[in-house]
Amino acid sequence: MHVTIYHNPRCTKSRDTLALLQARGIQPDVVEYLKTPPDAATLERLLGLLKLEPRELMRRKEAEYAVLGLDNPALTRTQLIAAMAEHPVLIERPIVVVDDDRAALGRPPEAIFSLFV
Repeated sequence: MHVTIYHNPRCTKSRDTLALLQARGIQPDVVEYLKTPPDAATLERLLGLLKLEPRELMRRKEAEYAVLGLDNPALTRTQLIAAMAEHPVLIERPIVVVDDDRAALGRPPEAIFSLFV
């Protein structure tokens, strides 16, 4: 089993999710997405695995969300994904991916358990 976590070490939920994985003996590949942002194609794939629309994966309370006018309903899916790729602080975290075919958002951290049943 291959596990990847898109992680922000400054985020409590992200740290808690990583700790849950490690407590189960899982040593995931850790992608610090603020340092190594996913590109638009990766975000599109993650959205598909999560079965979410772009705004559902966005941190809408971040200043960038308002500054960039991302609440504009006329923005396309492509534009929203491009904004997340360019401003990774907008991406909700943590995202855990198992075997490149299943993913869950660790909010709450226990939500990732659905990946291991």
